[in-house]
Amino acid sequence: MPAERDRLGERASVQDDLRQQIANLMQEQLEVITKDIVAIFPYSGVDSLDADYCRRVGHQLAQLLAFAVRDGRIDPRGGFIAELHRLAVDRALSVERLFTFAYLTERAALDELALDDRIGPTCEPWPLVAQLVRRGSFDLLAAYIERTQLEPSAAAITDTLTTLHTRPLFDAVLAKELERAGRFGDPLSLILFDVDHLSTINKEHGYGVGDKILERLGILVRTYFRQHDWVARHSEDSIAVLLSRTEPDHAGELAERVRTTVVERLGFVDHLTDRPVKVTVSAALINLTLALGDVIDAERLITDAETAVERAKQQGRNRVERIDGYSGTASVRPTTNRTLPRNSP
Repeated sequence: MPAERDRLGERASVQDDLRQQIANLMQEQLEVITKDIVAIFPYSGVDSLDADYCRRVGHQLAQLLAFAVRDGRIDPRGGFIAELHRLAVDRALSVERLFTFAYLTERAALDELALDDRIGPTCEPWPLVAQLVRRGSFDLLAAYIERTQLEPSAAAITDTLTTLHTRPLFDAVLAKELERAGRFGDPLSLILFDVDHLSTINKEHGYGVGDKILERLGILVRTYFRQHDWVARHSEDSIAVLLSRTEPDHAGELAERVRTTVVERLGFVDHLTDRPVKVTVSAALINLTLALGDVIDAERLITDAETAVERAKQQGRNRVERIDGYSGTASVRPTTNRTLPRNSP
C-alpha cells in the first residue's frame, strides 16, 4: 500500500508539472493562438464578426484555457469568466457560437503545443497533453454555463424604456475598462448627456411625453456610436457613453453631433396650444489619456462628469463641457455651440 501511494503521488506530481509546462507554453504563445483563432472564427457563423471583437474573445478564451489546464478547474465567479460573459452579452453571442469559438481555441492551442520538441506528438507526454487541454476546454465551458446562471436577469441588464444598458451594468463595465486602460495605456472617453428641463416637460406635458423623449434619445445616441462602445441609461434623465481607443477630438465631434441632432429632431408640438417645444441636452465629455499603471477611480470619474454637466447647465444649457487629459484632477476646456455637418460618425 505505501508503495502504491508513492506511485500515485509521483504520478500526480508529474501531471502537475506537465500542467504547469503546458500553461506556460500557452501563455508564451498567447498572441499566436489568438491570431490563429481570429483567422477562422469570424466566418464560422451566419453573421460575420469584426476581427477586433474576435481578437478580444479569442484572447480571453486562450487565457482561460491556460488557467484551466494549470489549475484543473475554472472559478465561474472569477473575473476572467465574468469578462468573457460580458463580451458575449455585448454582441449577443450565442452559446453555440461561443462553444465553436472554444473548440477552435482548443485546436489552435494543440497545434502550437505540437511544435514543442519536449511535449509534441513524437514525445511520450503528448497523449496526456492532448487529454489535459481537452479537459481544460470542457472545464472552461462548464464554468461559463454556470456563470450565465449566476448573472442577473435581462431586466437588470437592459433598461426597458430606452433599451440601452442599465446603470449597474455600466458601472461594472466602467470599472473594468478603466483597469484595462491603465494596464495598457489606452485612451478612453466618457460622455454624459442630460435632457434639459425634463422635469418641467413632464409637469407641463405629461410623463408620457418625457418617456417618449428618453426613448427617442436612446435610439438616437445608439446610432452615433460603434457597436462595441457602451451606451447606458445613467439616471432618470441622462445617458452615458463609454468609448475606448477613440481620439479626443473625434469624441468631441460625436458629442456635438448628438447635441445638435437632439435640437433638430427631438422637439415636438404641444397638441393643446399648437406651440413648438424645444428639446435640448447638456453634456459632459471627459477624455482620459492614461499612462501605463495609471489608476482612475470610477466613482470619482462619474461624479466629475455629473459636475461638468451641471456647469454646462449653469452656463446656458444645450452645450458640451469638455475635459481633456483627465487624471483625477479636471482641467476644463469648454466648447462653443457650433453646428457640425450631419455626416455619419
